[in-house]
Amino acid sequence: MDLMTIGFIAAAAVAVVEAIMLLKRPAADPAPAAPAAPAAPAADTGKPSQELVAAVSAALAEELGTDITRIRIKSITKL
Repeated sequence: MDLMTIGFIAAAAVAVVEAIMLLKRPAADPAPAAPAAPAAPAADTGKPSQELVAAVSAALAEELGTDITRIRIKSITKL
C-alpha cells in the first residue's frame, strides 16, 4: 500500500467515528415536555409476557438458523 491509500483509509475511519459520535449525541429538546402521568405498575406474576417469549424465540431461531416452531423455551429467569 502506498502512503496516499493509508492516509485515505485513516481519514475515512476518522469520518466514520465522528459520524457515530454525532448520531449518539442526544438531541437538544427546546421545550421541556410535560411530565407524563405515572403508569400503573404491572402486576408481577413471575411469568414473562408472551411478547417477551415470542421475541426470544424469534431471536434464537434466527441465530440458530432453524424454524421457530422447533424452539421450545422451558424457562426464562430475570437476572
